Amino acid sequence: MQARPASAEPQIDDEDLVVAKKWHPWRWVVSIAVLVLVAQFLHGLATNPGWDWGTFAQYFTAASVMSALWLTIQLTFWGTLIGFAIGIALAVSRLSNNPVLQVISWFYIWAFRSIPLIVQLLFWFNIAYLYQTLTLGIPFGPAFFEFDVNNVISGSTAAIIGLALHQAAYSAEIVRAGIISVDQGQLEAAAALGIPKRREFFKIVLPQAMRGILPNAANEVISLFKGTSIVSVMAIAELFYQVQVIYGRNGRVVPLLMVATIWYIILTSILSVVQFYVERHYAKGAVRTIPLTPIQKIRKRLAETTLAPRGATR
Repeated sequence: MQARPASAEPQIDDEDLVVAKKWHPWRWVVSIAVLVLVAQFLHGLATNPGWDWGTFAQYFTAASVMSALWLTIQLTFWGTLIGFAIGIALAVSRLSNNPVLQVISWFYIWAFRSIPLIVQLLFWFNIAYLYQTLTLGIPFGPAFFEFDVNNVISGSTAAIIGLALHQAAYSAEIVRAGIISVDQGQLEAAAALGIPKRREFFKIVLPQAMRGILPNAANEVISLFKGTSIVSVMAIAELFYQVQVIYGRNGRVVPLLMVATIWYIILTSILSVVQFYVERHYAKGAVRTIPLTPIQKIRKRLAETTLAPRGATR
């Protein structure tokens, strides 16, 4: 028998090759089971009278609830702003060559991470028991100004101080971790090129450190936003406290808790969207292509979806 020459073998085009898709039966089973559970949950939300959606709608945008929501936003804003400002100073102190600053910053972080937030809030709320007056002047010398603590530190001020000082301890470690994550070789290269320290920090260190700082910092802001509910123990009319007051009068516990829950979800979602766009901005230079936004992804899929011409066959 003579061997068949290789050139005589039939040629198959790549377009004629059919790739058989792998069958995943358990994936479909799990997906269907999950969808059934979700459908049951949604059905319960719609039909169970215990949710009392009428009461929910009545109080969702009530004036007292909106005022409490605004106070919650203010507590989060000032707690975040002051907390991260102090946290940055603490992080720089820990990374400095000054042993005094290193020890003080380390002790601050250790102390405020060890003490529960509720204890810190109650301490600042009752600070007038320790110090009835505040004075400004020369240390261990004469005082120039004197203030009554009860008039200076109100309930809201005490809450902001407690939240900010507590947040500073955690934000300091986040900032420090982001800074030390930058490759030391780049700093050595910057020093070899004679780049000033200030420019080195803002042009080389900070953009790269922000990629590691932002995700954890955003989580801390979201945790602080939800953590403002703890100030309800100080009888401050933030969102959760106001909801408690209302359902304490009418007994509608579940719908009023849902009011607070939905507002927390809405504002947390807004913070998550802001986090996505800020992270996307600082991703420039770290990835070859910047992640697409959800709107851009939808537009891309619509553009890739083409209708087959009428009468076309395969």
